[in-house]
Amino acid sequence: MINAVRWKSTMEILTPEEINAIHEASLHILETTGIVMPLADAKYDYLVELGCKVNREKKRVFFSPNVIEDALKKAPSSYALFARNPENDLFLDGAHGYLTLDGCGNQVIDIDTGEVRASSKESLGQAIKLADFLPQIAFLWPCVSAQDCNPRLQPLHELHAMLLNSSKHIQAMTAVDPLNAQGTIDIAAAVVGGRENLKKRPIISNFQCSISPLSYDGHGLEAAAIFAEAGVPTGFMIMPIGCSTAPATLAGEIALGNAEIIAGMAFLQIFYPGTPTFYGSCATMMELKRGGVTCGGPEDFILQGAGAQMAHFYKVPANIGTFATGAKASDWHAGVENSISGAVSMFSKSDMMCGAGLINGARIFSFEQCVMDCEIYEVLRRVAQGCDINPETLALEVIHKVGPQNHYMVEEHTLKHIRDVWQPAVMDRSLYDEWAARGKPSPDQIARDRAKEILAQHQPMELQNAQSVKEIIAEYEKKYPIS
Repeated sequence: MINAVRWKSTMEILTPEEINAIHEASLHILETTGIVMPLADAKYDYLVELGCKVNREKKRVFFSPNVIEDALKKAPSSYALFARNPENDLFLDGAHGYLTLDGCGNQVIDIDTGEVRASSKESLGQAIKLADFLPQIAFLWPCVSAQDCNPRLQPLHELHAMLLNSSKHIQAMTAVDPLNAQGTIDIAAAVVGGRENLKKRPIISNFQCSISPLSYDGHGLEAAAIFAEAGVPTGFMIMPIGCSTAPATLAGEIALGNAEIIAGMAFLQIFYPGTPTFYGSCATMMELKRGGVTCGGPEDFILQGAGAQMAHFYKVPANIGTFATGAKASDWHAGVENSISGAVSMFSKSDMMCGAGLINGARIFSFEQCVMDCEIYEVLRRVAQGCDINPETLALEVIHKVGPQNHYMVEEHTLKHIRDVWQPAVMDRSLYDEWAARGKPSPDQIARDRAKEILAQHQPMELQNAQSVKEIIAEYEKKYPIS
């Protein structure tokens, strides 16, 4: 079962006038400054026919506003993210929100020793096994990289580890070049019984990142084309850093990042019209003392909410960076940042929220943090859904029956609804003396023990055609050995 959000309470960072101002500013940027998009000459020719200007030497495209706006109208406003297990299918219909992991860290906190070590294919598999069990995690990102595998084919090994350990939908976000895009399609098609089946029920999706400011990598655009041709949902993600790769002002950063995303989505819809796409934003600010990224703070939260609103302005799903605290441990710092970050994404109606489980600015995966992030998400999900007001829940009959100076503990109405009251998995509500008698366990200790229990007991759904997947990877390894 997937614990999706169904919103009743929402918030808005931008006014309608501000949304329109951002849109117009982004169109101006794309028309007058342009964006680097390395493409084949035939694609440049077609863009010129549509009314765009192209500097072929600099590989810069100057999109006319009408080309962008006409292209975006071709993008589906809703579609499904399918899973190997149909019970885990997700519907991006504007009425549901879903949580995923973050990606793609290069370290993991060993669940037994507590030591930080380099990530591997095995540690990714463990993390995905945990996520497969947790109902709050609706779909999967490769949260850590398979650094012990052939670096040229690392995304294929990461996909393999995820398929072995979960039956949920996979967003293959590390497949950012034609080689790994093709390999990802080959593997997914083998799992579902062929390319036509994959088109009907794509169990994977993908996104390509812009390179701020105002650039795309040619290999990434080629990969997007391969996924689009296979019928796989293909989004575009920005990761600008205010004061560094984006303006210091929030409005400037939002306008720049928005221009990059709508250029990517327009490219997709011009050449592969009707391909399911989405608007992805993991925008942040520069950490001014050391030159890193903030990964938490009011500016980041504003960027989250604004990204979700701009996605909905274009009538496409939003995939918004959420959680991914800058804290080095699962402590007060992490709790504050991830609670506020989660609340902003949740109440801004982000269709997809990426970020559970990573700390230290999305560098280190923590099993206990993943469990704790799911607890934060669950609290927020319950608040966002509000409460039902109807004759049954108003409880007038039982109120009249109990009357003044009595209690409801043995009433049938109470027994019927008592399990609707949310219960924590990590937060400890016991009395102080009880807690002290148990050795004063901290939330991260409780979460770690919970993760250990899940990993010891949970058995993911068996991977069909597993041998075919191994053979495909072996064939790629022969063709593209470690150089």
